[in-house]
Amino acid sequence: MRGFLAILTATTCLATTAAGATTVFPLDRATILAGSPFDMKVEFDKVVAEGDVTVTINGKPAADVLGKPVTFIEKEEGVEASAVRLDAASLAEPGDYTVEAKAGGETKTVTWTVFGTSAEPKAKNVIFLLGDGLSVAHRTAARIMSKGMTEGKANGRLNMDDLDHMAFIGTSATDAVDTDSANTMSAYMTGHKTAVNAIGVYADRTKDSLDDPKVETLGEALRRTGKKAIGIVSPAEVEDATPAAVVAHTRKRADKAEIVGMLLDVKPEVLLGGGSAYFLGKDTPGSKRKDDKNYIDLFKEAGYTLATSKAELGTAAGTNGGHILGLFHTGNMDSTLDRDFLKKGTVGKFPDQPGLVEMTEAALARLSKNPDGFFLMVEGANIDKMSHPLDWDRAVVDTIEFDQAVGVAREFQKSHPDTLVVVTGDHTHGVSIIGTVDDEKPGADMREKVGTYAAAGFPNYTDENKDGYPDKVDVSRRLFLAANNGPDHYETFRPKLDGPFVPAIQNEKKEYVANEAYKDVPGAVLVQGNIPREGDSGVHSADDVVLQASGPGAEEFKGYMEESDVYRVLADALSLAPSTN
Repeated sequence: MRGFLAILTATTCLATTAAGATTVFPLDRATILAGSPFDMKVEFDKVVAEGDVTVTINGKPAADVLGKPVTFIEKEEGVEASAVRLDAASLAEPGDYTVEAKAGGETKTVTWTVFGTSAEPKAKNVIFLLGDGLSVAHRTAARIMSKGMTEGKANGRLNMDDLDHMAFIGTSATDAVDTDSANTMSAYMTGHKTAVNAIGVYADRTKDSLDDPKVETLGEALRRTGKKAIGIVSPAEVEDATPAAVVAHTRKRADKAEIVGMLLDVKPEVLLGGGSAYFLGKDTPGSKRKDDKNYIDLFKEAGYTLATSKAELGTAAGTNGGHILGLFHTGNMDSTLDRDFLKKGTVGKFPDQPGLVEMTEAALARLSKNPDGFFLMVEGANIDKMSHPLDWDRAVVDTIEFDQAVGVAREFQKSHPDTLVVVTGDHTHGVSIIGTVDDEKPGADMREKVGTYAAAGFPNYTDENKDGYPDKVDVSRRLFLAANNGPDHYETFRPKLDGPFVPAIQNEKKEYVANEAYKDVPGAVLVQGNIPREGDSGVHSADDVVLQASGPGAEEFKGYMEESDVYRVLADALSLAPSTN
């Protein structure tokens, strides 16, 4: 996915090179939790005199309303324009606020809505499960592959299927209709939409990725308002966009070394996943840091028990209290198909990685000991990480694993009915189930083995051991999934049993072209790509995601909502700003 990340980086650079029209942060129509700290900033489109600047809120000087002085910046670094800023502001009273910024003849007006929450918590615990890139096709394929289908009816249901409240969620960023995992999860965790690549900040025009106007994250709000425990679980690097968004602030999601420090600042009681390379000092083999800080030692000094394997995680979860840091891979952990079935990928190097189910069970065992309750975020990261390279078998098997983690949450909820369970995606992928591929159809042309409409029939996956996974993915008649975007690549119509699919590689012009390692697979077909040639993998789509929920507060999820609206429901369920208004 190097090319995909390069596109994101280029987007960031474009957003920070020049001054434009006056901008006020938070942006127009922002929704802000009462009492929640945020940075206010006004960027003017040219250099202005301090005496010509006024910033008012509901007609009164901003400094008076917010109780802090406004700082004037005559010329921002790298930008021929002025700005004013006020950090760690807050508004205690719910209501609508009109912000007006003037500099000479230039005026910019935005409106903010400050909201309170229920006077008493609706839920003691919240389990927020996010399937990264989870699309409708993923869950449909997971249901068919896991449960089977007879005469057009599914032979069973996923755990997520029976959550009783539902909403469609809009995922777009402030700067683009199509988006990434950074700002999408940030919107869930702050109530503020932001730009591609950004986490816990509004993306401003300066080059420094760590000086952008901050907004409070849910992790910080929980620390500020009470004593709830916090858990973060993901098979991705724990510094990756989704887990980071629970606590972090940066314009650039690639600031992973800095994000480790932000995780330590908030100190979630449970932190499980990959990414140990960013915890190790630069002189340690495999480190990706540029300094000498050893964050494993710093976390231990802060009271954490370290687990680096499934066995060690089980031991740590069985202790009476204490924080747990689980780091099971230097990078992203392996997909379920590789880890548990094929033993491919990096399983040889990291043979005892726990799965998402084990990590979720361990997190709940620890967090449930907190008498004040908890917030747990569980990410099914590899749904996305296997969808980017168009490796649909791995993505679907990871969707099954994610759904089994949903099952763990629902079992916990049965004995803890004061728990709100939320299941959603952060964005979608452009993938659909086209039909089946039937090896028993005559001839060598794999395209002719694709069945559509009545010719598709049903796939013949089996689950003899009843573990919820297909006994094998390379059955003779299997689901055929296809994407609406991607680089040039060879479609083989078969599962990739030797390791994750690598659809495209760079040529001498640094363009991504079809990987000829798959050219000679019998029946392989060259598929012409439709994204820029600096992209090596499929990209996200802007389709709405489906959110489902059950438990106290779940009734507020309905109709169409923005991701930033979801934060408001979570805050209300947890009563983070008690108000009768």
